[in-house]
Amino acid sequence: MKKLFLSLMMLLSFIQVSAQFGGYDPVSMEETVTVKGNEGTIEFEAYIENGFHLYSTDVPSGGPTPLTVKYHVVEGAELVGELQPGDGVKREFDPIFEIEVPFFDETALFTQKIKLLGGDYRIEGTLSYQSCGDGQCFMGRYDFEVKGTAEKKAAPASVKKETPKPVEPKVEPKAEPKAEMPTEPVVEPIKETVSEPVAEPVAESVAEAADSLQTAASDVTVDKNSEEYIWRSVIDELNSFSQEGSSSLWVIFVLGFGAGLIALLTPCVWPIIPMTVSFFLKRSKDRSKAIREAVIYGASIIVIYLLLGVLVTLIFGAGALNALSTSAVFNIFFFLMLVAFGASFLGGFELTLPSSWTNKVDEKAGNTTGLLSIFLMAFTLVLVSFSCTGPIIGFMLVSVADSGEILAPSVGMFAFALALALPFTLFALFPSLLKQTPRSGSWMNTIKVVLGFVELAFSLKFLSVADLAYGWGILDRETFLALWIALFLILGLYLLNIIRFPHDESDDKKTSVPGFFAGLVSIAFAIYMIPGLWGAPCKAISAFAPPMKTQDFSLYNNDFKPHTDDFETALRMSQTTGKPVMLDFTGHGCVNCREMEAAVWSDDRVIDIMRNDYIVASLYVDDKTELEKPFKVKGDDGKMVWITTVGEKWTYLQNHKFGGSAQPFYVLVDAHGDPLTSSYSYNTDIDAYIRFLEKGIDNFKSQE
Repeated sequence: MKKLFLSLMMLLSFIQVSAQFGGYDPVSMEETVTVKGNEGTIEFEAYIENGFHLYSTDVPSGGPTPLTVKYHVVEGAELVGELQPGDGVKREFDPIFEIEVPFFDETALFTQKIKLLGGDYRIEGTLSYQSCGDGQCFMGRYDFEVKGTAEKKAAPASVKKETPKPVEPKVEPKAEPKAEMPTEPVVEPIKETVSEPVAEPVAESVAEAADSLQTAASDVTVDKNSEEYIWRSVIDELNSFSQEGSSSLWVIFVLGFGAGLIALLTPCVWPIIPMTVSFFLKRSKDRSKAIREAVIYGASIIVIYLLLGVLVTLIFGAGALNALSTSAVFNIFFFLMLVAFGASFLGGFELTLPSSWTNKVDEKAGNTTGLLSIFLMAFTLVLVSFSCTGPIIGFMLVSVADSGEILAPSVGMFAFALALALPFTLFALFPSLLKQTPRSGSWMNTIKVVLGFVELAFSLKFLSVADLAYGWGILDRETFLALWIALFLILGLYLLNIIRFPHDESDDKKTSVPGFFAGLVSIAFAIYMIPGLWGAPCKAISAFAPPMKTQDFSLYNNDFKPHTDDFETALRMSQTTGKPVMLDFTGHGCVNCREMEAAVWSDDRVIDIMRNDYIVASLYVDDKTELEKPFKVKGDDGKMVWITTVGEKWTYLQNHKFGGSAQPFYVLVDAHGDPLTSSYSYNTDIDAYIRFLEKGIDNFKSQE
């Protein structure tokens, strides 16, 4: 069980979507077309780097991601059958997935048969695939387009037909010419001038009002001017306004430092501190040299974790890490990982890295001298403490993923390592402090159990992200709250010594004073969440719980509901009502978005302004709903990329038009998509948010 989970964790922790964003991909693809008469084949040949393998199309359920193809455009041809893998496929039992998986090494060939209808033909689509090797996996995609001209079919032999009787001609409405696939999303043009503003319909609820507004706006067109204007970049206009409410790297630093302090108190790290400091002090009779080596040891810890943060930044970048944080595969993996770590902390089993790793590093440290020896000792600490620090680091990186800051992983890891390394240097400078530190004992096991409960609670957050992004509906708000209530209630009983676990050292039923207060807080927190089962906002956990819209039954009716979830519809509604538009770039898995909605959008003054003075459009960048008509856009690397889902469409809109990548991201625009003031990011200051909204209204009125 331990080795199985560890292998799975090491494999999936490297799963990337960077190939989709122009990053590294060990697989390269090319396609060729062969035509004979009215039949043809499209061959996709894959070249796979040494040490990697590409999974085939017929991977059994429960295994790795198979190679799939999605056709966006098929004109002048018909597909015959499905994409077929060629010769050379290998099949081996995979101990991780416990099934036999088919894959290719070095090269692979996939064939799609087509039937040509005569004349010009064009086929466009996307291949999606997974390749693994060298302890890491990559998710890749390949966009392709094949076109040409086939021989036209011979006209059928003439058949004598009876002359039809003359009939009165009918005047048919002239058919509109069929539009070609746009390179930008098509927005129905909006007319520049409107003779009379349409009165806002009266409805009994906000939802009914939004429906009425959409109906009234369906016939309105705007001319300023076509989709090219509406989707054009306005980044310079936004930058011309004074920036307000932007997030700070200091928040990420504080988050990382707090995570480091928590890791410091775990059983994997705390007992090592006095042993390591004593080792350096006894290693050299020169106290100044011993202090210098201890400082170098602490600096080495910082360097190791900082390099890890830089590596994450280089591989993913802010945008790709944000996209990864909403991936179903990633979130389900992290859910399973936290459940496993939580069970381990509760005493179910022990999870550690392979002992051969630490033994080799320790052996190298013993055979070397000087700075390299100290650095290898620090690296040994990183490996030994992984079972405690791993889930904390992972959770921290995911928490900063949607910040939009490219330096977020590096800053977070630096702060984490600083908190972890500080005691080694501090105790080396002041050895007498070691005598005053609490010794390892049962209190550390209590901390470990508490961490286990916390990890089980936060694991539900990752399951919720995948559930919301893909619309599975398996974890609504009531279910989430019920599980959290049960977890923190049981934790409170444990802290009061009412419940014990197998690896608890003592069966003493006496409860310590600190344990009593900690148990009281945990039980009180569980009681606080109970009204949430009937719709209470529970603002303290709003950043983690599923949004209120997943609540099946609610007695709380003062929550704000956006008018629409579509950009173009919002512009038409703005033209209809004469109101400005607030674009809310959000995500189902966005923690800060939920916190803003609970802390700011719940204020009566904010609700009144958004409900009466704005058209609010919430655009979910992680919505996996397939677009009815996919389209192509130019990516950052200059290549044309298919936009196939609603979330990809809004992500492109946010990046291309407004220059934003993090959520939440609020932009105030007029009926033509022109900005009215600076953008607004995560900031729970209600007064600042109201000033932001009021400034947009003032600028909108001044335009009139």
